[in-house]
Amino acid sequence: MTRQRRPAVRSAASAARKAGPSIPAASLKSAGLPGDVRIGGKIRHARLLRELSLKELAEKVGCSVSALSKIEGQKANPSITMLHRICAALDTNLSELFSGDDEVAIVTKASDRPMIETDQLRRGTGILLERLVPYSTGYLLQGNVHIIEPGGGSEDGLVHEGEEMGYVIEGQVELTVEGVTYLAEAGDSFFFRSNLAHSYRNPGDTVSRVIWVNTPPTF
Repeated sequence: MTRQRRPAVRSAASAARKAGPSIPAASLKSAGLPGDVRIGGKIRHARLLRELSLKELAEKVGCSVSALSKIEGQKANPSITMLHRICAALDTNLSELFSGDDEVAIVTKASDRPMIETDQLRRGTGILLERLVPYSTGYLLQGNVHIIEPGGGSEDGLVHEGEEMGYVIEGQVELTVEGVTYLAEAGDSFFFRSNLAHSYRNPGDTVSRVIWVNTPPTF
C-alpha cells in the first residue's frame, strides 16, 4: 500500500543545530557498550588526527563551537543526528567511535545483547535498539532489532551512504522514502538505498519489532 506524503526534509545545518546535545549519559552507559565509552574524547581524538580545529569541525557539522567543545569535554552528550553529522565530517562512523578492544563472541545470548535507548523523534514514545552485530572497527554490516513504541520512529529526512533492508517481526512500520510512504506489516520485508531521504514510524497501537540491517555501519 502506498500513499503520497509531503516530505519533511530540513537543511543539514538546521537539522544539526536543532538536534543539539540531548542524549543523557545514562542512555550511553545503558547501551551495553564495551568499557567506559567516552564519546567526547573519541571525537576529539579523531578531530586532532585529521588536524581540524574546533571551529573547522563545527562549521562542517553545522553547530556552534561552544556546543562541540561541551561534547568533547564530556559536559554534554550529542543527539543521534548530531553524532551522524560529526561522523560524516570526520569520515568515520558510530561503530568505530563506540568500538572496543574486546574479542567478539561468535554467538551472543539473547540476555547479553546490548540495548540502546534513543528518543530521536521528539514525538511518540521512542525506539529501543537491540544490537545484533557487536560494536567493532572494520565490520561491514550493522544489524539491530528496532523495538518501536506506538507513535515512535526516526527523524525525518535521514540520508547517508549505503543500503539497508528490514523484516517486520511483529506489528507494523510506516516507511517513507523520498516522500512516498509505504506500510510494512508482520512478515513483510523492505529494501532501499540509504542515500534516499528516509524515515520510519510505528503508526499502530501496539509495539513493533523490526530486524534492520544496513551496510556500511552508520550508527
